[in-house]
Amino acid sequence: MAAENKKMHEAVAEKIIAQLKEGTAPWQLPWEKSTAAFDKPQNAVTDKAYRGLNALYLQLFSPFEDPRWATFKQAQSKGWQVQKGAKGMAINFVKTHQFYPKKDEQGKQVLDENGKPVKVPRTLNPPMITKAWVFNAEQIKGVPPIAKSSEISQWEKLNRVESLVKNTGASIAHVQGNSAYYSPLGDNIRMPEKTQFKSSDRYYATLLHELGHWTGHKNRLDRSIMNSFGTQEYAREELRAEIASMMLGSELQIGHDPGQHLAYVDSWIKILTEKPFEIHQAASDSQKIMDYLMTFDRKKELKQVASKSSTSDAEPVEVPDVERIPELSHQPEVKYQKQEMETTLKFGR
Repeated sequence: MAAENKKMHEAVAEKIIAQLKEGTAPWQLPWEKSTAAFDKPQNAVTDKAYRGLNALYLQLFSPFEDPRWATFKQAQSKGWQVQKGAKGMAINFVKTHQFYPKKDEQGKQVLDENGKPVKVPRTLNPPMITKAWVFNAEQIKGVPPIAKSSEISQWEKLNRVESLVKNTGASIAHVQGNSAYYSPLGDNIRMPEKTQFKSSDRYYATLLHELGHWTGHKNRLDRSIMNSFGTQEYAREELRAEIASMMLGSELQIGHDPGQHLAYVDSWIKILTEKPFEIHQAASDSQKIMDYLMTFDRKKELKQVASKSSTSDAEPVEVPDVERIPELSHQPEVKYQKQEMETTLKFGR
């Protein structure tokens, strides 16, 4: 099948399989870059961040440092010029509306003041998925230099992550040992002591991975996570947590620690070979994981708004209670009767 005729999920699956066969998980790649390590792919015209499979594809396989992209028509609309011979990257474009000629009661086409047909939008159900070619800002003449984001200290970044973790209310126990995992049976996370990690960002990257699994509980995003180690379903869940951890590391600017993937590589290759659409579903689920966890990042902001409102005559703002969450490191480890299942129903690294 010609590359240009392949569906996006097939092309992405093939690229990931090729790197997995070489022994390298492709999501390691973004953290080998320097200047754009924390910049999410975004549209150069609308400033909106790409999501799901589009975001994963552009972040993993872009050869450029600039995170901004635009279609040929978008570039033209801004007076920019795509360089001659530039090769774009194909992404999915979800079309939710189709424009049709407007007709009057007699069925005649309605014209505007210039004599041109008037068109009205109609919702497409289901939406239509088409292909759109986007070009990087480095390939487009006239794009203004990217605005430099204000420097944030490492302390501020890690404080933000710690606040997010506390706001989740997740049950987390720190125990000396060599494993980190989430237990769906007990709905709790076990982590090694913080002092066992070489750096604080590695600790939080690992914890974000486990929180990715935590979101799969039936009372949260309700994914199928009651699976034994070694099964394809287990490997599918690990794929989601790993991609989500990469997305979160980029969003929170702390990086991503891929860890060891030897236990899952063969399963991932098998899954993506037999069902390439799996990467589309995994990217979609990973986006949901990230969106879910990032809501806890905004609780502090909402609480501040509520505090200001309570000192004025305005109506109080109702926000989640984040004050009563106990210190995570002091939470007792929960014991369960079905200990024989504990060894298989875990997700971790």
